[in-house]
Amino acid sequence: MNFVYKAFVNLSYTLQLSKSYQGLKSFFYAILEDDTYPYKKYFDYFMMLLILSSVMLLIRGVKYELPPIAYYFNDYIISMVFLIEYLLRFWVHSSLSEQIIHQYEKDEFLGYKFRFFKALGKTIGFKWHYIRSPYAIIDLLAIMPFFHELRILRLFILFRAFKIFRYTKSLHQFAQVLGSKKFEFFTLMIFASVMISVSAVLIYIAEANNKDSAINTMFEALYWSFVTLSTVGYGDFVPVTDLGRSVAMVIIISGVAVIAFMTSIVVSAFTEQLDGIKEQKMISDIAKMKRFYLVCGYNEISKIVCKRLQEDKIPFIIFENDENKFLKAVKAKFRVLNINPASEDSYKEYNIDIKEQVISVLCLEDTDIQNIYIALTLGSLNENISILSYLHEKQNRKKLSLAGVQQIIYPQKLVGIFSKEFVDKPFCLETISQLESVNTSSIFEEILIDQRIYELRKNVSDLKLHDTKLVFIGVYRDENFMFKPKADEPLFIGDVLIVIGLKEMIKEYSLNLHKAMR
Repeated sequence: MNFVYKAFVNLSYTLQLSKSYQGLKSFFYAILEDDTYPYKKYFDYFMMLLILSSVMLLIRGVKYELPPIAYYFNDYIISMVFLIEYLLRFWVHSSLSEQIIHQYEKDEFLGYKFRFFKALGKTIGFKWHYIRSPYAIIDLLAIMPFFHELRILRLFILFRAFKIFRYTKSLHQFAQVLGSKKFEFFTLMIFASVMISVSAVLIYIAEANNKDSAINTMFEALYWSFVTLSTVGYGDFVPVTDLGRSVAMVIIISGVAVIAFMTSIVVSAFTEQLDGIKEQKMISDIAKMKRFYLVCGYNEISKIVCKRLQEDKIPFIIFENDENKFLKAVKAKFRVLNINPASEDSYKEYNIDIKEQVISVLCLEDTDIQNIYIALTLGSLNENISILSYLHEKQNRKKLSLAGVQQIIYPQKLVGIFSKEFVDKPFCLETISQLESVNTSSIFEEILIDQRIYELRKNVSDLKLHDTKLVFIGVYRDENFMFKPKADEPLFIGDVLIVIGLKEMIKEYSLNLHKAMR
């Protein structure tokens, strides 16, 4: 390997190992191409504002003289921004250094002489693929007004309007949906073209030699045919001969058929792609969610849980593999994905980071076996994840614990406790039932003693709970619960107060805890 090729290889390794270079490239790729990047939307808004400003200046300049600064802004500033954007997209589209390293290591392994030009050719191929893409062509044409000495190039400002497709996801999805029916639209276009051509010739033959007819040229005949077939019918050209009117009747009927066919194509395209569009939006929404609870399984129990979470505005996602239950969750307007929560591929497919995004997991499937599989899968992805599971059969408790479930709810045991303790105390049972009712505004709530509360309040008496209408149950600390602790009981950071009361009162009390005592 000669000196030049060796220098390229060394430079490639330097670039690939450079954190600053790779970080810069990753940043520009994210802000230009990655829809999940939180700051990309602000860049898109900025670019759309420049596009609209440029087009508005063009429209204003048709009848009115613009100040020199407006021309300077449009021809230089905006064009320069678009030029930089085009070059950055060209840069991040592929990596020459990555191709050189790949080719070098491959040739070294096979014992070949380093084929530098093969790596260069692959990179050029990738770059060319970007250059000839529709979006890149529009980007390039939008830069043309920068060369303002050629006045005709100012018309290329109009291409900037097409750039808005790049930054508007809805328009992009609309184009993708219509693109799925290319063959149908091509067939319709062929039929419409034949009808326009044949009817234009016939109407020209029928009307051209009639002095009372307004159709005297082939272009006028073609124009009339196109307007009539589109069912617009301006009325500026009207056939006067019997043959011409016969042709008009045929093409009017054909136009209605074309419009009906086109409408049916568009409707069927959106009907077929609707689920896919919703799924894409769901994926996008999940990517934007920083932290959320994962509810596995949808049934009557999870429905109640999700309603509570929704009322408290706690972010959550339901994973449901059964199609019928999935549709019920969708109908209930919950955020739900029709995937298997016990499959690792499900989380990879939707780019869900269990360690970073999932706060806790609620396994509420209809069988213990399903909950065990889910716990094992999630435990393999994150061994420290918090998992709560519903227990259907008592003998499976140990299996759930071994699978990594930290908290297990066994409803039969709870029913037994309530039946035993409250058989002679119906009013106590009714009170608890009302507190747990979805419709009541009274709730059990946890209030965390954070750094600020701890600095202001050192013991239970400082909480001033006796001045409120809340019911103080106790303090949860280090996995132990203290029922109604004494007034001089000290508080610590991380303690959790358990209270009962109206939502609004608890919220107000929690805010007041963070204020200094008078």
